[in-house]
Amino acid sequence: MKVIAINGSPRKNFNTAQVLQKALDGAAAKGAETELIHLYDLDFKGCTSCFACKLKDGKSYGKCAMRDGLTPVFERIAQADALVLGSPIYFGRVTGEMSSFMERLLFQYFVYSQPPASLFGRKIRTGFIYTMNVPEELMQQWNYQVHMSGNENYLRAIFGECESLCCNETLQLEDYSKYVFSYYDPEQRRERHSVLFPENCRKAFEMGERLVTKA
Repeated sequence: MKVIAINGSPRKNFNTAQVLQKALDGAAAKGAETELIHLYDLDFKGCTSCFACKLKDGKSYGKCAMRDGLTPVFERIAQADALVLGSPIYFGRVTGEMSSFMERLLFQYFVYSQPPASLFGRKIRTGFIYTMNVPEELMQQWNYQVHMSGNENYLRAIFGECESLCCNETLQLEDYSKYVFSYYDPEQRRERHSVLFPENCRKAFEMGERLVTKA
């Protein structure tokens, strides 16, 4: 069994990448082969609306016709048994790289039928992990769930199943004293992070286990 994780953060070793790795560790603990891919290492663009993936009898029907850094990634995902996406939240949404990745990943399989259908051809489990500096109360007040629910719905429609994990009150900086920052008290944030982040890592590990064992 193969589980692929996609890191939509520009940082390879910070919050999002660490929690994604915990999800992969959980999958590996159940015997899965795992891979972590960093989107910011790749050269790619978002969907250009060429519609080659929708062209009747076209050579690219059901697959993205663009050839770039995402092409081999899509080939590996097509063979995977589970997929985990991870992104920090920037102004209430995932990063631009993650958004562009999702456009390309999902649209190639989406069928404009009634009801809409998927060309992925089988069901796999997916997960989405979000990291953000805001507390849960503010996340709810600003309706972040609208964006997250949309992501879940599209992943579920294409692949068949999706679950999400929100990691609140993460650290944005190693040393806050070097930057103009009075939005939160850094020491209070470090204290909260020391409590919340290990718990989120535990939940991510359990998500990884579920992705390969859930009936």
